[in-house]
Amino acid sequence: MIAEATKQRFDKEVAKYPSDQKQSAVMACLSIVQDEQGWVSPEAEKQIGEYLGMPVMAVHEVTTFYNMYNQKPVGKYKLNVCTNLPCQLRGGQKALEHVCSKLGVEPYGTTKDKMFTVQPSECLGACADAPVMLVNDRSMCSFMSHDKLDQLIDGLKTATPA
Repeated sequence: MIAEATKQRFDKEVAKYPSDQKQSAVMACLSIVQDEQGWVSPEAEKQIGEYLGMPVMAVHEVTTFYNMYNQKPVGKYKLNVCTNLPCQLRGGQKALEHVCSKLGVEPYGTTKDKMFTVQPSECLGACADAPVMLVNDRSMCSFMSHDKLDQLIDGLKTATPA
């Protein structure tokens, strides 16, 4: 069941569109759920679909199209490493492999302490800064050498109480 406070947040997003186009708020509603719960569960997709009057499959299609929506619980820090061709040509795949090796996970894996989830990513729109990484879908990190990756991860570890 969607909490009343969540519905109020949904209402604000839906109000931005004509009344017959409520489904236009689907991305905002998915973001709200993820912000509150950390991920978008199949149950949340169903509730969003019911709220917006759209098929659950249509909500699921949006969730699965964009990698910013977590389809399962993730660590406190989600590290998206761009592996699209321009980044690969400048070390993106090697950056992904380095991060996975440092944290002891496979791509899409989460560390045992639930602190980090590592994901390959499609284009992050900063090809000239490759290799690039996006932290928690918000902070873009550019020119990520192995040393810079190590510094970032070590900094995130120490910034977080154990």
